[in-house]
Amino acid sequence: MTQLNMMHPNDIRVKTEQGWRRLTQLETGKWIGGTVVVELEPEKSAALRLRLNSPVEPILTIKIRWSKRMESKLLVLGDHWERAYGDLEWRGIVPERVMPWYFLTNDGSVTNGYGVRTGPSAFCSWQLDREGITFTADVRNGAVGVSLSDRSLDVAVLVAFQGNEEESAFSAAKRFCQMMCPQPKLPLQPVYGGNNWYYAYGNSSHEQILEDSAFISSLASSEDNRPFMVIDDGWQLASGGGGCKGAPWIGSDMFPDMAGLAQAMKKTGVRPGIWCRPLMSSDPNVPKEWVRYSTSTKDSVLDPTVPGVLEFIAQSIKEMSEWGYDLIKHDFSTYDLLGGWGFAMKSDVNFLAYPFSDSSKTTAEIVLNLYRTIAEASGDSLLIGCNTISHLAAGLFEIQRTGDDTSGKSWERTRYMGVNTLAFRMPQHNTFYSHDADCIGITSDVPWDLNKQWLDLLAGSGTPLFVSIDPAIATEEHKAALRVSFDIASRELPPGDPLDWMETTCPSQWLLNGKQTTFQWNNEDIGNVQDNEWWL
Repeated sequence: MTQLNMMHPNDIRVKTEQGWRRLTQLETGKWIGGTVVVELEPEKSAALRLRLNSPVEPILTIKIRWSKRMESKLLVLGDHWERAYGDLEWRGIVPERVMPWYFLTNDGSVTNGYGVRTGPSAFCSWQLDREGITFTADVRNGAVGVSLSDRSLDVAVLVAFQGNEEESAFSAAKRFCQMMCPQPKLPLQPVYGGNNWYYAYGNSSHEQILEDSAFISSLASSEDNRPFMVIDDGWQLASGGGGCKGAPWIGSDMFPDMAGLAQAMKKTGVRPGIWCRPLMSSDPNVPKEWVRYSTSTKDSVLDPTVPGVLEFIAQSIKEMSEWGYDLIKHDFSTYDLLGGWGFAMKSDVNFLAYPFSDSSKTTAEIVLNLYRTIAEASGDSLLIGCNTISHLAAGLFEIQRTGDDTSGKSWERTRYMGVNTLAFRMPQHNTFYSHDADCIGITSDVPWDLNKQWLDLLAGSGTPLFVSIDPAIATEEHKAALRVSFDIASRELPPGDPLDWMETTCPSQWLLNGKQTTFQWNNEDIGNVQDNEWWL
């Protein structure tokens, strides 16, 4: 597939509250329709800045079409809006396939790409068919059009990537990701350690976390890069032992002193980490004007466009950092803002009718303002974004949870979600952020012979390694394997290369630190997994 000239689209349309409108080209790079003006301004490195002006009419969507016959046989790879869901793959041309943010094509020898730079002011996606390429920019404010008035909106910077025959598709994908994110924010050292979710599932205590911390510390030999121990959901006052509840961000009866706990964890030799859900409040006294909507459990989801809400969130994040937590994992913001999960979004990311207080910003701008607030408030603490928008998180958070949950109860879920995520979002590792494909949950419910392979792959991939294990069930075999894995994960390694990723959704052939390694992800003794077990 030869590159197309993005400066010369064949058609541009906008969607207003009255429906679709086709714009007329006034001059090169400028298209108009009534009071609506769309501009394409060339930048360096085959990039175009897309700008929207609409002083009168609210705008929902922009569509740009380039006509180009696809003569060669192509494999195509897209991305996801937020986390991956075990479904990323190289496929043939599927016209209705919506590819968020960017896509890559491979004709058997050369890999090319089209996308947008990270940090756009719209939810951007692509579609490819035999006759051309369609780009869509969702500039809505919630469920309605954005009201720009006299403001000119820099929608996105579109970029095109030309590969060559000398590089693999994986190397080309990494180069393209570097092009899309000129300034990633990365951890200073490799990240590894423990997370209590996949064995405790929200049921823990001050004492149990200290036992976890001492155990994780005992497995780590590195003196200058100590492991993390992350306290996941279940510590907060409203949790009641789980439930993914929100503010107030103070400890429950099982966690009476969060600042004291952080200091005690450090004395065991770990770096403390903590979980939060910044947009949810379980406090009945939360100011009513802050609330965008209430959930079925009578929790409040806050509107980040209301004055005072971002300041409240910033103070909460700052306090956790000041307590002594060196890593803050913030979760659920995409679900709380949009009302749905990434696997269901496709061409429509919004599932909620509830309006934002400020209608002058796009949803993407609202998300970016939230992320910037969290990043600025975190101080020296590292941030993990979980259920956060990939292309909006890049450059702001050091670590991104790039896939849906693995499991401490179902191997099939870990294989399906974990391996696919690790492979197909590996080009984003250290180009967008540090790529966290999620934990290994070591429990009696998951076969150790399979789980150990997941441990070996994560440790050797150069990506973050988090382990969930109850010290009480750890065997000597577990401990020996974890010591080796922690030693490997504590060092800088090249990103793992999924060698067979163009042939399968679950790569088993990997190049890890220069060594080709084969994994066996399936075991005939496991049997068929029931549908309800898959979601554990």
